[in-house]
Amino acid sequence: MDGTPEFDRILIKLSGEALMGDQGFGIKPEMIYYVAKEVAAVHKLGVQVSMVVGGGNIFRGVAGSSAGMDRASADNMGMLATVINSLALCDALEKQGVPTRVQSALPMNQVAEPFIRRKAERHLEKGRAVIFAAGTGNPYFTTDTAAVLRAQELHAQILFKATQVNGVYDKDPAVHKDATFIKKISYMEVLERQLRVMDMTAISLAMDNDLPLQIFDLHTPGNIAKAVCGGEIGTRIYNS
Repeated sequence: MDGTPEFDRILIKLSGEALMGDQGFGIKPEMIYYVAKEVAAVHKLGVQVSMVVGGGNIFRGVAGSSAGMDRASADNMGMLATVINSLALCDALEKQGVPTRVQSALPMNQVAEPFIRRKAERHLEKGRAVIFAAGTGNPYFTTDTAAVLRAQELHAQILFKATQVNGVYDKDPAVHKDATFIKKISYMEVLERQLRVMDMTAISLAMDNDLPLQIFDLHTPGNIAKAVCGGEIGTRIYNS
């Protein structure tokens, strides 16, 4: 790896939980500053950067549904939570000198642009980062699926999922001490083994459209730039 980007256009998927740090809820200023700094380093390499961020640090639709709330209502609340995170990340990126736009799948013109694919492409071509908020705009779909969908629509060359763990294991490493790390794996194997690295709908959509995925630890400084420059970190998921 020589510091030269391997990709021209990427999409980064961030979990909402990544923004709360050790708080247990909400957005930790130090953490969102750290994330913005990591993304800005990639943007400065000349890479066209788009992002999807979850909302689990504020509200999770699945959790609301399991507590007795109507699933559609709970998911709508989760989508609004992603808008809050997207606006916070946009502000942090702008402070890092990265011109950024937020596009929302739910109309809310006073705080974000509506999602328009051609406009998003134009932003990227102009050197602006784009954050896609509110998931797909539909209940029952996760932000993982939204990330794969947006990556496909924008012809991103790869989707990076910067997360809380350093890659994919054959079983939960937090529970099983003998869990084995997996460096490379096919989409079909992820589906067959029910490895919960991403939503199964997202994995299927990526497989159908041959979109490579790379899962790695967000909390190691420089990891996003390393992945963009072809570093072998985390786990690569692809068509075998």
